[in-house]
Amino acid sequence: MSRHSLIDRMYLYQYKVLKPRQFVLVLSFFVGILSGLAAVVLKNTLYYTNFFLTNGFTFKAIYFLYLLFPLFGLIFTYVFLRYVVKDNISHGISKVLHGISRGQSQIRPHNTWSSLIACTLTLGFGGSVGPEAPGVLTGSAIGSNLARIFRQDYKNTTLLLGCGAAGALSGLFSAPIAGVVFVIEVLLMDMTMTNIIPLLISAVTGSLVSTLLMGKEVAFSFVLLSPFHFHETGYYILLGIFTGLVSVYFIRGSVWIERQLGRIPVATRISLSGILLALLIFVYPSLFGEGYTILKSVLNGKAETIGNPEFFGWMKNSPFLFLWIILGLVVAKVVAMSVTQGSGGIGGTFAPALFVGVISGLFLSRGMNLSIGSHLPESNFALVGMAGIMTGVMHAPLTAIFLIAEITGGYELLTPLIISSTVSYLTVYYFEPHSIYARQLATRKELITHHKDNAILTFMNPASLIEKNFLSIGPDQSLGDLVKVVAESSRNIFPVIDAENTFYGVVTLDHIRGIMFDRELYNTRSVSDLMYMPEFYISPDDDMEKIMSLFQRNDRFNIPVIKDGKYIGFMSRANVFSEYRKLLKQFSEE
Repeated sequence: MSRHSLIDRMYLYQYKVLKPRQFVLVLSFFVGILSGLAAVVLKNTLYYTNFFLTNGFTFKAIYFLYLLFPLFGLIFTYVFLRYVVKDNISHGISKVLHGISRGQSQIRPHNTWSSLIACTLTLGFGGSVGPEAPGVLTGSAIGSNLARIFRQDYKNTTLLLGCGAAGALSGLFSAPIAGVVFVIEVLLMDMTMTNIIPLLISAVTGSLVSTLLMGKEVAFSFVLLSPFHFHETGYYILLGIFTGLVSVYFIRGSVWIERQLGRIPVATRISLSGILLALLIFVYPSLFGEGYTILKSVLNGKAETIGNPEFFGWMKNSPFLFLWIILGLVVAKVVAMSVTQGSGGIGGTFAPALFVGVISGLFLSRGMNLSIGSHLPESNFALVGMAGIMTGVMHAPLTAIFLIAEITGGYELLTPLIISSTVSYLTVYYFEPHSIYARQLATRKELITHHKDNAILTFMNPASLIEKNFLSIGPDQSLGDLVKVVAESSRNIFPVIDAENTFYGVVTLDHIRGIMFDRELYNTRSVSDLMYMPEFYISPDDDMEKIMSLFQRNDRFNIPVIKDGKYIGFMSRANVFSEYRKLLKQFSEE
């Protein structure tokens, strides 16, 4: 039996036995298993690649080969993408968002495996990024392609795409609640209780698969050493402001660095990036790879391990000078991450955001303890700092709150997490209204948002709404010629154009109704005497938000579409609003 025959039989069988929504629940279970397995594969390949390359190495001696590993990783990644994948798979979560908004939630099949390999080459060799975005892209591709195989509609395809993302993220962190909240907060815009159930199934399944195969000890976790005290509230507000400002640097700095690298030829870009990464890792060995090991050391009170002891040993004897080492690491991590991604490396900003958050929390708490003699628990502030930076960079406060709560195994830090995350979001939103994932899509007007009206407009394709069945007339033709065109047309508006499609104006049936039966005027009145230039027109490059606003501001039923003075067609109020209502109905269905 062929593969397609088996799928066809399963497709028909499910309609005989299961209702469509029940079948989606079954699919969400399998998506959870597969995305959880993808998380396990990614964790193992990263671990063993890194172990094979670095086992026995120390930072007390200069291993130049070790410093060159990131360069080798960037080269291998480029070769793999250029000659094997032949596609751009960087910025995985942005790719998922673009797939939802512009790709009918269809993600290419190769993304079910290509991101895992490319991320291993980049991150396993020391690239300073995280595995979460490639993991999310892989899980989303699994959900999207499973939905395609079983011929699901756009709504269910999008839902299963989200299930894959939730399962992958839950598998990577053993944090199913955070996985579900991330999908709702970052990826999907219109979630009902009916849709949340499949997400929960996939997230829990992905987490269980990861825990079953690898154990709980592989997850990034921490046991709280100190409870929250009410008198620390003001410091957590200050931490929120500080992490918000750092998040602005994180977003703008990374975008600027990647833009500058994009202007450099590929060979030079990779070489320059590899050398810069080597220098940064020599100064801060903690920049090698995702950095979770060093984060555990910091949370356990071993902050002195963040820098090269051969380079910073003399400064560690001075507590205030060591603060500058900590702050320098915040700056350097963003540079290292941006250089890795900007040179073609595959990885995400999730782990770097957690890294910068821990170091930011450490910097503020230790600075307060040294300067004013307070006794703030550094580990608590480091954990809450993670939430502050995650919130600021991703604009996802609930994801940050629940992730840290699950990492710490409880909700003892819930109050400071809410305080700092809220303040961080309010701070960063003043400067950056979009997350690091959505910034480029928002600039191109391709971003799906949680504002339903705007989201639906994003899905509408202006080109498909242009009507071209309007009969035209030349400016030098007569009224008699125009009457013949009117007789053949089913529309009541006529564009006036020449042989080269240059647009001169329009003539409406209402405008000529009083004279169109006066035969004496047929040869004496020309179209140029009867036409007028419309007050409004649409460019084919306009986005739907602008087009919809134009129809709402005036009483025109048809508006011409013009580009560079050339006539293309018309958009009608009825057609635009009909398409809008059709999409609104799809989004609002339970």
